[in-house]
Amino acid sequence: MSKGRLSDAALRSLIADVRGKAPAAVAAPVAQASGAYDTAFETLPGYETLRMQRAAADLLGVASPFFRTHERRAGAVSRIAGQEVVNFASYDYLGLNGHPAVAAAAKAAIDEYGTSVSASRLVAGERPFHAALERRLAEFHGVEDAVVFVSGHATNVAAIGQITGPADLILHDALIHNSVITGAQLSGAQRRSFPHNDLETLEAILAAERDRWQRVLIVVESLYSMDGDTIDLPRLVALKQRFGAWLMVDEAHGLGVLGPTGRGIAEAAGIDPRQVDIWMGTMSKTLSSCGGYIAGPAALVEYLKLMASGFVYSVGMPAPATMAALTALELVMADADGRVARLQANSRRFLERARAAGLDTGLAEGHAIVPIILGDSLQAVLLSNRLLERGLNVSPIVHPAVPEKSARLRCFITSEHTPDQIDRAVAVIAEEQEALQRESPAVARLGAMARG
Repeated sequence: MSKGRLSDAALRSLIADVRGKAPAAVAAPVAQASGAYDTAFETLPGYETLRMQRAAADLLGVASPFFRTHERRAGAVSRIAGQEVVNFASYDYLGLNGHPAVAAAAKAAIDEYGTSVSASRLVAGERPFHAALERRLAEFHGVEDAVVFVSGHATNVAAIGQITGPADLILHDALIHNSVITGAQLSGAQRRSFPHNDLETLEAILAAERDRWQRVLIVVESLYSMDGDTIDLPRLVALKQRFGAWLMVDEAHGLGVLGPTGRGIAEAAGIDPRQVDIWMGTMSKTLSSCGGYIAGPAALVEYLKLMASGFVYSVGMPAPATMAALTALELVMADADGRVARLQANSRRFLERARAAGLDTGLAEGHAIVPIILGDSLQAVLLSNRLLERGLNVSPIVHPAVPEKSARLRCFITSEHTPDQIDRAVAVIAEEQEALQRESPAVARLGAMARG
């Protein structure tokens, strides 16, 4: 053995020691099992169900309402298959996608920095626009610091997966976003959900479970994207303080929507934002870009920048996307043209008109998101297709994204919709839903065929 080189046996012993296992003999190759191996993607769980649903829809002549191609910028108005439509399927709540200042900032950023930063910020280095966006996000939320991730979904996955572990408990609303659940699974922490906005149950779980765990993380959304309702933030803050837990609020749909100036649920509730431990948000909605962020204490941000895999091993935000988000954020904070107030007025108008027309709007409170509950997936798809024929683009949400009995259309209202567009949309939805209800026996038979 040469000097400084471990023997194979010594190397195996060292590796076993690091892993906490006793050294073992080198394993023999695993014998090849007899028979054919499963290498077909078609046998993946759920694929056969998808294929059957697609075949049934084709047989019944029901066009898919998903992956519709928009032939231009999809704002309050868009164009699909050559037809101009009023669009209620966009998260562009304040109409900033394509705003001249946002577009100009993105174009100038390309000229100065190109279209990519090429690698992780730890490897490729910082750019001044990264720090500028993070600084303004922290100021927007009224906290110490912020860190920007290249993906909104990955923000929750990376942050939750990093700050919690097997000795911890994660409690989340039953309607929480998939990214939170994925992050919790990655963390190895115990995960429990409580019924939607049921803080009595949350309190009972905390009272029974808190002492068993090193850390407890409570995760909620400020504005729930399926139902359009909000949280009781003051009570959540009181619970987290009483039981010594972290509170994380996903503000993805609340930014620019909630509060008199669009500062989110803390402004709407009159709560000091520093009483929330972790603010999460995305830049693909009101901020008309992509990516996500965590805002909160400086120690949390420093830790995530050096430890969170979704930041450390992911490319930094590209210049045009970062500058688009930063410029949009500046516009939200200034709100010189009253977009926040216009959005809130439009949202109230849509909800009031929908309720007056007898539509089931579920839990909606009039904050940019209004569901129309239909209770049957096929009806939701058929109604969406009929609305498109009449110049309205509204997306259906069907099983398994929601329980079958709560299948719905989901309407997103923006500051750029006009009162006439809102009134006509509600009237057309009500007319077409009434027509479907008259046809309900036939629709039910079609649904049974599609499911059978």
